Amino acid sequence: MAPYPNLERIAKPADLRTRDRHELATIANELRAFLIESVSKTGGHLSSNLGTVELTIALHHVFNTPHDRIVWDVGHQTYGHKVLTGRREAMGKLRHWGGISGFPRRCESEYDTFGTAHSSTSISAALGMAVAARARKEERHAIAVIGDGAMSAGMAFEALNNAGDMEDLNLLVVLNDNEMSISPPVGALTKILARMLSGSTYNTARRVGEKVLGMAPPVAELARKVEEYAKGMISPGTLFEEFGFRYYGPIDGHDLDALIPTLNNLKKLKGPQFLHVITRKGQGYKLAEADPILYHGVSKFDHTAGIQAAKGSSTLTYTQVFGDWLCDMAKADPRIVGITPAMREGSGLVRFAQEYPERYFDVGIAEQHAVTFAAGLACEGLVPVVAIYSTFLQRAYDQLIHDVALQNLQVVFAIDRGGLVGADGATHHGAFDLSYLSCIPNMVVMAPADENECRQMLYTAVRHEGPSAVRYPRGGGSGVAPAAEMTALPIGKGEVLRSGTRIALLAFGSMVGVAREVAEEIDATVANMRFVKPLDEALVAALAADHDVLVTLEENAVVGGVGAEVARIVDGLEARPRILRLGLPDHFIDHGDQARLLASVGLDKAGILASIARIDPR
Repeated sequence: MAPYPNLERIAKPADLRTRDRHELATIANELRAFLIESVSKTGGHLSSNLGTVELTIALHHVFNTPHDRIVWDVGHQTYGHKVLTGRREAMGKLRHWGGISGFPRRCESEYDTFGTAHSSTSISAALGMAVAARARKEERHAIAVIGDGAMSAGMAFEALNNAGDMEDLNLLVVLNDNEMSISPPVGALTKILARMLSGSTYNTARRVGEKVLGMAPPVAELARKVEEYAKGMISPGTLFEEFGFRYYGPIDGHDLDALIPTLNNLKKLKGPQFLHVITRKGQGYKLAEADPILYHGVSKFDHTAGIQAAKGSSTLTYTQVFGDWLCDMAKADPRIVGITPAMREGSGLVRFAQEYPERYFDVGIAEQHAVTFAAGLACEGLVPVVAIYSTFLQRAYDQLIHDVALQNLQVVFAIDRGGLVGADGATHHGAFDLSYLSCIPNMVVMAPADENECRQMLYTAVRHEGPSAVRYPRGGGSGVAPAAEMTALPIGKGEVLRSGTRIALLAFGSMVGVAREVAEEIDATVANMRFVKPLDEALVAALAADHDVLVTLEENAVVGGVGAEVARIVDGLEARPRILRLGLPDHFIDHGDQARLLASVGLDKAGILASIARIDPR
């Protein structure tokens, strides 16, 4: 890598606190260049990290970390934080097997004060830390750094509401406003922030506020009231002050000469403080500035040439299969609407948003709202399709049960990233969905074996008059082209793909392909079970009657997984073959290449064969 002489002398944040502002600006330039070069070699989140370089440096320069706690919301903007907290050399294996995580992890560094990766948790966590410091009579600051996209979630406002009543806490909320989450920003809050920034009268009010921090207390209180009156006249910015926070800003989040004095002054104040900083995703790298969405999450690329268009592939991803199906379905059925919680690109909804804008709803990072919003639409005869990652649907579990399933409403859940997702690691693996979905009454749960089956299952879900879910993995399938014609599958019926002897492999979804490979080695029967719920009990009984061993294969937690339901059915049968349940083990699985992760938990061909040989050595 290129030499970074000033950055290389920063082994820990305390080293930053000995540098003057001119040196910090040089370090910021080197840190940004280092991140571009490093992430281009490992892959990872780029735009968001380039946007927080100066903010990261300023926070560690002003506050006494790790004694003072910084909680990074989501955490995909913490690469600079990792570099400055002793992990510069470890960046070469970022998000790789055995390397450091792309998100904050408490077990990785004392500077990672709270593990994050899902959004909108930072204010709650920082508030807890501030209350704990007060209880212990410790002088320490708690700082939550949250983006404007994460501020769209209700949890952030629940925390603000709680914190505003606690006047004696050392709590600072830094709103990192880059006018984006991952997809373009949506919702009223975004419009409020944009309106705040665009008014010249507000900027005058802001300048009044900036003077407050340097005044004597009696004059400062008068100026504060003038500022509050001025802002209240022309801007909804007093929203945060109504929560009980003292609001400051907006200031330029790339200007260390503005950031550092402001943070130093806020550090002296008591009570909940709210600082609004403006940053730009991709700052300092023109290609990322021009297209921050493209450079949000990147694979390895040549940072001098930029990301090049990938060569066409004949294998569709499951996400593409879903996106194409939704457009086809919407053309045929005017009741279809699409919903996403701020994941338009990741969930494959770009084309649908363009072709059916009046039927496309990005609700922001608000999974709970997305599900209950869908329930309301279903009550009025529309057919909502909620496109959501498995790991994010966990955040709306009560709404799934109470608002959708209990009322038996026709809502379709297109669940992407089921199973192990790779480099994002434990926070993003879809490890639990088959378990948490199949225990809910009224739910129909499907797992496709290939791209065409995914399309047909989605169609089946739309035709089912009740709640349903189609769960599919990240990435491409086996190369089976989806048929244009859509045919509903018989609900609760699997199929035998290969007939063998003694051993039957009952495979669900992504496990069907490897089950076929295993079966060729040991002459086993392969059943594509298709439905997790309702499970094909007749097929289970037939396989039990003709085989000595049943092996269930699921890319889902084995504890409470579908294998347990197969075992329950077999317990009631006269024929009682041995059952081997294979799935994800009862611990959180780290980050790394998907194939390597599957091998590490014994769900590749070699691992499955070894497990079978241990219980059936013949």
